[in-house]
Amino acid sequence: MDELRQLVEAYVPYNEQEERDRELILEQIDSERDILTRNNKNAHITVSGWVVSPDRKKVLMAYHNIYRSWAWLGGHADGDEDVRRVIKKEIQEESGLTEVKFLSDELFSLEILTVDGHEKRGEYVSSHLHLNVTFLLEGDTEAPLAVKPDENSRVGWIPADEIESRCSEPWFAERIYSKLCEKVKGI
Repeated sequence: MDELRQLVEAYVPYNEQEERDRELILEQIDSERDILTRNNKNAHITVSGWVVSPDRKKVLMAYHNIYRSWAWLGGHADGDEDVRRVIKKEIQEESGLTEVKFLSDELFSLEILTVDGHEKRGEYVSSHLHLNVTFLLEGDTEAPLAVKPDENSRVGWIPADEIESRCSEPWFAERIYSKLCEKVKGI
């Protein structure tokens, strides 16, 4: 957990949301048990990838079955402290994309995400928090893609200027995806 804590501690927040969420994530890392696994029913670590095209104009997203919305790729740490390995695995599982390049060794974003109660694989999952860290990666828009039917029904490269209109989760569109698109423009 030391490497994760160092990544979060070294991260320079982009805005007030990230500043406040960074403080809380560090508090959770220091005080909670099992935050790398779903055994912590209140909050646990997740990893997302903001996968951009080489020209930075498109983002690889999947149409998420539970949330019925286009969403970034990512998932639970499930006990793995190597969050870079986790996101590479999640990207491959959720999109079929086998080759991605980290555009930085540092985190690109962080956020605390609320997850409403829902059914997953026939079982109810109570509302909880995802203590999320995000990496910026690049992928080949010509590489073959594949859905992961138990999680998503479509995968594709979405033009950055269309993300807000394709996302049916207003908070994500306005607070997270727009922030990530804005940050990419600055690179």
